[in-house]
Amino acid sequence: MVDWARMRDCRFDVDCVPELLERVERQDDPEAWKELGWRLVLEHDLVSPAGFAALPRLVRLAPRSAEARGLAGRILERAAGRHGCDGLLADCASAIKEFREVLDGHLRSRPADYLASFRALLAVEEEYHWANTLEGFTDDIIGVDCPHCRVGVTIAIGSFGCYSEVRDGDEEIRRDLRPAAAGELTGTGRWMHRITVRDGQEALANGIAHLFGKAECPRCASVFTVADEYTSANRPVMR
Repeated sequence: MVDWARMRDCRFDVDCVPELLERVERQDDPEAWKELGWRLVLEHDLVSPAGFAALPRLVRLAPRSAEARGLAGRILERAAGRHGCDGLLADCASAIKEFREVLDGHLRSRPADYLASFRALLAVEEEYHWANTLEGFTDDIIGVDCPHCRVGVTIAIGSFGCYSEVRDGDEEIRRDLRPAAAGELTGTGRWMHRITVRDGQEALANGIAHLFGKAECPRCASVFTVADEYTSANRPVMR
């Protein structure tokens, strides 16, 4: 049983979240969902103790509620932050396992909330840096440092093109990215690509192939793997 008297939300209240959960469990209540979002998570990497305490109940609602899937996903996207709730997170292990199964089945149905649910699955798998980065590859831009000359390189993947770029004064110097073939992918990249191909998500699959492919540094012409450099700089150190 959750001792809600000890579970502060983002507004430092302890009595509002249980009532809001009861409201959304009884019926879909847009205002209650909005209030829950404000009380359980904040911007960036902040999540309240009440967020982890509410996670099992959100997971139980997740098979039939996009709001529950989205809010549970946003909580887990912040699970690597300095929230001071490691014990509460550990207590959610069975709920997180159940959420993984819910999300996998939901993604197979090619739903309208595919991207949000895919990001939630990445968070479940503790791929937090990707869960917080992917935007659907319509106009995704990330920054990495060239591992050889250390210049900052902009990586663009989207409908406007897939390229690496550095600025030299007023000039933009670009080089096309080299996407990885499906058979070349390994590890996380292979898993992400396999799921999106399985579910007919062509834009995501193509973006992932570029993300885990090669980039040429426009400054020194060295070639590196985009995902490796981004991961080394952004993957949180797990406690």
